[in-house]
Amino acid sequence: MDLHQHLRLMADYHAWALDRLYAEVDQLSDADYFRDCGQFFGSVHGTLNHLLLVEHLWQARLQHTVFPVSGLDQQLEADRAALKQRLQTFARGWRPFVDALDAATVAGDLNYRNVQGTPYTLPYASLVLHVFNHATHHRGQASIALVQLGRAAPVMDLPYFLIDLPADRLHAA
Repeated sequence: MDLHQHLRLMADYHAWALDRLYAEVDQLSDADYFRDCGQFFGSVHGTLNHLLLVEHLWQARLQHTVFPVSGLDQQLEADRAALKQRLQTFARGWRPFVDALDAATVAGDLNYRNVQGTPYTLPYASLVLHVFNHATHHRGQASIALVQLGRAAPVMDLPYFLIDLPADRLHAA
């Protein structure tokens, strides 16, 4: 599997894992969903809102544009159902985004600025993978909150996604 295929696989995994997370999140009452569980971004909603924010931020950087951010806790969507819809739509959009990348872009570097304005030049493909890795981190936080709230932690590990793939897609994302 080459790097571009791996990016495709991870984009598909990213959407799959979010769906698995939401299968449990959807079972929460509004009171529990919005309850501060002591996470970086407070509630399950705050954590998922942060995911949406950062996906917008990184996609803009990867497209050489700017997504203005006032802070990493900036609320993009206050409504629970709307946040789910926006986040799932965005997650599903990573596969076509990755499909459209040419080999030179995947192999190249990205010049960008962080939210403080510090410039960086880093490998483009590594930064795409960072989007998916970052989401894994916060899906883990949401899982902890689910357990604290009496729900099951969803099974979202990459091997389970791979097991679910048809054999013809396993090595050719």
